[in-house]
Amino acid sequence: MRGRLAEWRESLQRFAERRLPALTRYRQPEALPIRLHRRRIYVMPTRFGLYAGGLLLVMLLGALNFNNNAALLLTFALCGVLALSPLRAVQALERVVLERAEAEPVHVGDAATLRLHWRSEIPRRRVALEVGGQAARVRFDLVTVADSDLSLPAERRGWEPLPWFTLSSDTPFGLFRAWSVLRPLQARLTWPRAESPAASLPDRGSDVDRRARSAEGEDWQGLRDYRPGDPPRRVAWKASARTERLLVREPALPADGPLEFRWEDTSPLTFEQRVSRLTRWIVDAAAAGRRYRLQLPTLALGPDSGIEFRNRCLRALALL
Repeated sequence: MRGRLAEWRESLQRFAERRLPALTRYRQPEALPIRLHRRRIYVMPTRFGLYAGGLLLVMLLGALNFNNNAALLLTFALCGVLALSPLRAVQALERVVLERAEAEPVHVGDAATLRLHWRSEIPRRRVALEVGGQAARVRFDLVTVADSDLSLPAERRGWEPLPWFTLSSDTPFGLFRAWSVLRPLQARLTWPRAESPAASLPDRGSDVDRRARSAEGEDWQGLRDYRPGDPPRRVAWKASARTERLLVREPALPADGPLEFRWEDTSPLTFEQRVSRLTRWIVDAAAAGRRYRLQLPTLALGPDSGIEFRNRCLRALALL
């Protein structure tokens, strides 16, 4: 019976979290800054508050039954504390301003960090404020300004609107919880997922490098396992027969000249696999400090190197 009640409570909580924005006054995304006032702050008793209310009801019935003045005085004093709790919970959120919401780009599948910048219009110490979305929750204190980091999943590449989240407080006694829904009118950029296992960098350099290598013969730097998309001419058949694994010769990249990352070079793969492979090449080339050029069907970038150029290329792939 307890297990079934727990399942019902969890399902009810999940339903309330999904439908929470639709039940509030502010359903549409809002431009920053967002100021909290009493009209957008909601209050509900916590589980501990319901238990406390039931206990006070039992105390009141017992005091009236036995006509005990001391018990009545204690009950009404505790009722006064219970009545003041929602007002104090609302005051903890009132005139709090969300000034900025910043999220650094990450790859699909990684956890993005949403940094929220808060400001209090009244220099009042607000303790144990809780900001949370559909997954993570973080607590912080606010006096004048404060920052809080919220972890968000990155599920698809490109621009993605910021999800709604809540700012809540159950101060001072945990009897009532005041909360407000915030939905900033902003979007965060998510880079494509990098291919794993990593594909080798293409052995294309500049035109001069390719002509020089074709005249002098190709150099190989080792063997590796076969990956889908590798040309059959690179398969090392003798070494594969000895190890009972399909091995491919790894070409030695030229030391000079930029690398060429071309959309047409990934033609055997699907659309998203091509994007993932180009993403892996860009990440590996940037980590190695190499110069490279990215050629997409509608855009050409480079040749260049560095973090800023890497971010430009990843942004282009994310919006492809």
